[in-house]
Amino acid sequence: MQLGATIPVADIGTGPSQVRDYAQTVEGLGFNYLQAPDHVLGANPATITGKGRVGTNENPYHDPFVLFGFLAACTKTLGFAPGVLILAQRQAALVAKQAACLDVLSNGRLRLGVGVGWNQVEFTGLNEVFSNRGRRSEEQVQVMQALWANDHVTFKGRYHTIDDAGINPRPASGRIPVWFGGHHEATLQRTAKYGDGWMPLAYPADESALAVFDKLNGLIKAEGRDPASVGLEVWLSLGSGDEDAWHRDFAFWKKAGVTHITAHTTYASGHHKRIAGHTAADHLAAITRFKAVVADLL
Repeated sequence: MQLGATIPVADIGTGPSQVRDYAQTVEGLGFNYLQAPDHVLGANPATITGKGRVGTNENPYHDPFVLFGFLAACTKTLGFAPGVLILAQRQAALVAKQAACLDVLSNGRLRLGVGVGWNQVEFTGLNEVFSNRGRRSEEQVQVMQALWANDHVTFKGRYHTIDDAGINPRPASGRIPVWFGGHHEATLQRTAKYGDGWMPLAYPADESALAVFDKLNGLIKAEGRDPASVGLEVWLSLGSGDEDAWHRDFAFWKKAGVTHITAHTTYASGHHKRIAGHTAADHLAAITRFKAVVADLL
């Protein structure tokens, strides 16, 4: 089981020293990977009233490839995982190229989490279609996997055409792990067909999670794949401060076959709660305490 942490850029600051120091401390604490979210555009918070669920630009988000490219040079063993990259608002071949370069420069430390997104403002601003983003992202993954595996690719799909072309450099292994985020039925199916893992956030440590894990395993088997080859990542929020609950939930996830647990300090939705503090010291203290609490389960 791997243990990760998120980087709370909105709290600690966006400058090079802040993100470098945080990542190096996380690595020094023995965490396996660092995770960062992805948003390109956010709406003006003063003008979104009545527009439904719209993401704003109140909080900063570093581009994951730029952030992790910088941190790859500042760390030695720490893995990197966008959580998640909004794939459908980007060009597939360009993402394949960026991911390959990061994989090469980090010596294979990238795990590419992808999702379909929800903030239509971004798709409009990036001149991408919002309504077909799920179907398009499935084909994007096929395009990227082909470009990583082969020197030259000929691909003709519904949304993409490549005429005997390729990227250089490619990942040394010929692949980059792709993990799907999201909870739609189609996401489970895409994970079963093409994914190296699934990253759900909606489920607490109870029977609802076990039921959907079983469902995913059935879909994986139907694709002729071994469920053991597809990882599972969950986020465990530290906002409650309840050490007994942390240990109990961690033990539940481990027994359920979860392969990656991310200690989260800022996400607040559903059963997730953020920590009270807003400094780097507050966040680092929380994840340090958490790791000590679950040390016997690692």
